[in-house]
Amino acid sequence: MTAPGAPSSAAVAAELLDLGTATVYEASRQECFLPYTLRPAWPGARVAGPALPVRTAPADNLPLHIAVEAARPGQVLVVAAQGEPCGYWGEVLTVAAQQRGIRGLVIDGGVRDTAALAALDFPTFSTSVAVRGTVKDDPGTVGAPILLGGVPVRDGDLVLADPDGVLVLPAERVDAVLAAARQRQADERRYLDRIRQGELTLDIYRLRDRYAAT
Repeated sequence: MTAPGAPSSAAVAAELLDLGTATVYEASRQECFLPYTLRPAWPGARVAGPALPVRTAPADNLPLHIAVEAARPGQVLVVAAQGEPCGYWGEVLTVAAQQRGIRGLVIDGGVRDTAALAALDFPTFSTSVAVRGTVKDDPGTVGAPILLGGVPVRDGDLVLADPDGVLVLPAERVDAVLAAARQRQADERRYLDRIRQGELTLDIYRLRDRYAAT
């Protein structure tokens, strides 16, 4: 429940996304990044929202159809699909997801119909783009916690994804990370001002003693 006068969860997610995954990751002081192989399926994709974790059997997208029904509006599907280069997701599931208010998709596996995903403005991050088909036999899991690249993903944790990477922040740490990310951004702006005035990063970051020691 959001306290009176406090920013909404959607507003917090949007601000963190504006701060950017690089700044948020550094501010978080935790290993919250998903595998670097997760890349935008189309240029400019970016998304933030609460996670709905999904696990599939290799080359089986039945759990994604189930997740479209189960998801709450505003959620981002985060799918452990075993890295399989298959077209788990495409235009049909995207339209179905948008009808349910799903905000985006992060999948350790393949997607297809990328031109349609871009035209529909559906933020999608995947480890491959692949036309190979899938079966629909194993329901997998929807909503149960998963591990993706060693990072735990729970229902309601916050997903941030932009061209620099994908993060998952534990729900209980979001407010603290936001405060730290705001401070980091303010510090970096001051550093940039000093650099433009002629200072060196060796001095700003107090690295000269380390440099001299070598």
